[in-house]
Amino acid sequence: MSRHEMTAERLAEFGEAWNRHDADLLMTYMADDCSYQASFGPDLEGMNFQGREAVHAGYRRFFDTYPDGMFHDGRVFVAGDRGASEWTFTATYPDGVKRSVRGCDLFEFDGDRIRRKDAFRKQRS
Repeated sequence: MSRHEMTAERLAEFGEAWNRHDADLLMTYMADDCSYQASFGPDLEGMNFQGREAVHAGYRRFFDTYPDGMFHDGRVFVAGDRGASEWTFTATYPDGVKRSVRGCDLFEFDGDRIRRKDAFRKQRS
């Protein structure tokens, strides 16, 4: 466990890093035993990526799916080893339609690193 703790500023930096579409950069925020529960996928809980290599692949898959995707209106909070972020995501979806969705991520931390990122989103029907 790191001696440092996650801060709201560091978590906000992680959120802003998504707009750079750089999976390597995002991995600098992740713990060694990390997981990413994506908001997309075949299962009720989305798709689960477990471990650094799989999480990196999951992030790249997200960027490949939404190459023009951008996050904005971000808000974060940290409470000990847990935290959350709220955001709006705008992108051209694979069907060619540009959409905006509201979403949030729930986090678990290992010191100043993210152990678990669990994403949820809402969209118009």
